[in-house]
Amino acid sequence: MPRIALTRPSRHRRLFGGLLAVLATAAVTTTATLAPASAAPLSPASAAADVNVAKNAGYEAGLGNWTCSAGSGSTVGSPVHGGVAALKATPTASDNATCSQVVAVKPSATYRLSAYVQGSYVYLGASGTGTTDVSTWTPSATGWQQLATTFTTGPATTSVTVYTHGWYGQPAYLADDFSVFGPDGGGGTDPGPGVPAPPGGLTAGAVTSSSVALSWNPVAGATGYTVYRDDTKDRTVSGTAATVTGLSPATAYRFQVTAGNAAGESARSAEVSATTAPSGGGTDPVVPQHAVTGYWQNFNNGATVQKISDVPGQYDIIAVAFADATTTPGAVTFNLDSAGLGGYTVDQFKADIRAKQAAGKSVVLSVGGEKGTVSVNDSASAANFANSVYALMQQYGFNGVDIDLENGLNPTYMTQALRSLSQKAGGKLVLTMAPQTIDMQSTSGGYFQTALNVKDILTVVNMQYYNSGSMLGCDGKVYSQGSVDFLTALACIQLEGGLDPSQVGLGLPASTRGAGSGYVAPSVVNAALDCLAKGTGCGSFKPAKTYPGIRGAMTWSTNWDAANGNGWSNAVGPHVHGLP
Repeated sequence: MPRIALTRPSRHRRLFGGLLAVLATAAVTTTATLAPASAAPLSPASAAADVNVAKNAGYEAGLGNWTCSAGSGSTVGSPVHGGVAALKATPTASDNATCSQVVAVKPSATYRLSAYVQGSYVYLGASGTGTTDVSTWTPSATGWQQLATTFTTGPATTSVTVYTHGWYGQPAYLADDFSVFGPDGGGGTDPGPGVPAPPGGLTAGAVTSSSVALSWNPVAGATGYTVYRDDTKDRTVSGTAATVTGLSPATAYRFQVTAGNAAGESARSAEVSATTAPSGGGTDPVVPQHAVTGYWQNFNNGATVQKISDVPGQYDIIAVAFADATTTPGAVTFNLDSAGLGGYTVDQFKADIRAKQAAGKSVVLSVGGEKGTVSVNDSASAANFANSVYALMQQYGFNGVDIDLENGLNPTYMTQALRSLSQKAGGKLVLTMAPQTIDMQSTSGGYFQTALNVKDILTVVNMQYYNSGSMLGCDGKVYSQGSVDFLTALACIQLEGGLDPSQVGLGLPASTRGAGSGYVAPSVVNAALDCLAKGTGCGSFKPAKTYPGIRGAMTWSTNWDAANGNGWSNAVGPHVHGLP
């Protein structure tokens, strides 16, 4: 997996930071002077008449009513503050990604301007007020942060331009739930919401002896969702996933979901059933039949910095990247990059792992990566590997280990190490692998041999279908990366070479920035899964048989997925969980 760290900031960057600090001081000072203490609160009578004069304020209708400079804006389905959409705007070196709307206002009236934003150096403001234009900003909002200010219109002002923008050369920013509350200037406001439609795509995922994880598709206009268990309301959530807890072991349950907003609650979704695991299984999750794996970066390389708690619920296995080699041959350790992750503490990290496991997810420690060199080439190093990984499982609560060694491995001693680890950890060990394409071209290769040697304890092999040249498929033809055929014809080698379909996953980057080459749209991943599982959606290559039990898909990484609006997991996750 790629493991590129940020370089030390240049002197130019330090000067740029100083300039922003000066601008920050000016902006704060200006904003403070533009919110006069004499602006008394509106009376109850006038407040009742106020409306939000901004149209398409939640971006639910795409960029309708909005104009973004230099084509910088688009809408995304995740993350959102409310509803099913938010604005994403990307600055360049010469454009600050201004997205604006002209709103109708009354002369000599006061309006409260606000929006929820995420990102670095995000601005909110109003111009053409007829009095003094206003703006406010945040230097950094890693989660949704509300920006707010007020402005008063001039005696002849009937329209004002309101806007958000980022800063030159900075990453994309997000905005949602924009509001300009004040007297109706004649343009009216968006109509109130109607009752939303019932949710679709309800899927039961991971189960434990006391919980069932559920997910479903977002519904336009919904502000929350209600989960029903056996026809009884269980809980209300704001997102499109929930884990129902407090269940009895080895018991079948029925689930439905409704969508709601201020107008009311939808009809119930189609029903799904799930049976909890038997008792005696502890709190370890059970990897679902069809699973999504995502690598979580314990470093900052320009992707979105996340806590484990930030990883979306579509991911069933979270691979923490990466373990670190020690001076003891074969042994590994783990060092949380608290500074690089914004002060994320070890205690928070452990608590977040436990919370994910309570939600039915597995969290494993990945060994290797692009720059990870761990050598297990004799019995002593095999023992050191098993002992150190098991100690880290006990220390942090990891469910198992991911083998992502990109510099070769010895199948004899890696097998020995993994068997020893399995004996220590027991039958609930989650064991995953992420070989490169070259490693799985033949069963005689070291990686393929290792996978077959530990087949009885192996969870899934998520081969990396990226950063690869052309490769042979199982039909002997050469296929180039970036197509459905490349995914299906190479997966066929593993499926026909001895791995169970439940042990085969498709590993792809979450965005073009996640790998040097090999990115494909989520629709291509889904088509390849359909081809292998159902025989539909194939390209020129079509397997001789179908593999309905294929495990699912993997991505590098949850951080790059988040930087791309979680577009990969939002598209691939429900598809994987809906496989037969």
